[in-house]
Amino acid sequence: MRILHTMLRVGDLERSIAFYTNVLGMQLLRRKDYPAGEFTLAFIGYGDETDQTVLELTYNWGVDQYELGTAFGHIALEVPDVHAACEKMRAAGGKIIREAGPMNAGTTIIAFLEDPDGYQIELIGEKHQRT
Repeated sequence: MRILHTMLRVGDLERSIAFYTNVLGMQLLRRKDYPAGEFTLAFIGYGDETDQTVLELTYNWGVDQYELGTAFGHIALEVPDVHAACEKMRAAGGKIIREAGPMNAGTTIIAFLEDPDGYQIELIGEKHQRT
């Protein structure tokens, strides 16, 4: 078994695709409208779905926002240099909500940014310790 994808409901599919491709450097892998169900799915990621976990962006036609709730935490991305990644993402229009620095009660360098729908994305330096 393996994890195939994580699904996020988004209020504006074009805005979300632009964020994940332009700010985070992912690729739009596939997209399909489902008129009978009034929704569109877009799959994005850093590599082919056959061997990579990807994100599924679900746009329910006519729904422009969701309450995020308190259960979901964040998506984590490994980057070579958290400071440099923050600057690059900020320059591309990304909203940094926690600047690069050591995590609370640890030494791993992390940062957080927020996607257009308010989902948090954690950036973690490549050489972090897995706990």
